[in-house]
Amino acid sequence: MNPVPQFGFPYGFDAAGRTAGADEAEHIRDLLEQLLLTRPGERVNRPDFGAGLMHAVFGASGPEAATALELASRAALHRYLGDVIEVQGLGVRAVDSALIIDVQYALRRTSEKRSASIVLGEPA
Repeated sequence: MNPVPQFGFPYGFDAAGRTAGADEAEHIRDLLEQLLLTRPGERVNRPDFGAGLMHAVFGASGPEAATALELASRAALHRYLGDVIEVQGLGVRAVDSALIIDVQYALRRTSEKRSASIVLGEPA
């Protein structure tokens, strides 16, 4: 079974002027980033969607804050992407004025192991 082609994120155009696409692994990585950066309450009709990590860049830092962000991220990933990925590792760390989220996961359809690092802010 061939996977359904997906739109690329952020939305854009390819060299032929058509909507840019993404393969399944790229699409899931894009979904992961959107979920982690969306603030709960930001999406119409989905008030609990998101982990809200974007607002955490200017929030409190320290091990307690990192643990809270990690728990919120794990819960959001399990709830909204649990049918397409299996989270195998997740870490949230603050480096200077940046927040770095490292996620290791496996694609459920293919069992392919992947990882993503999302950097918010500017590490010094």
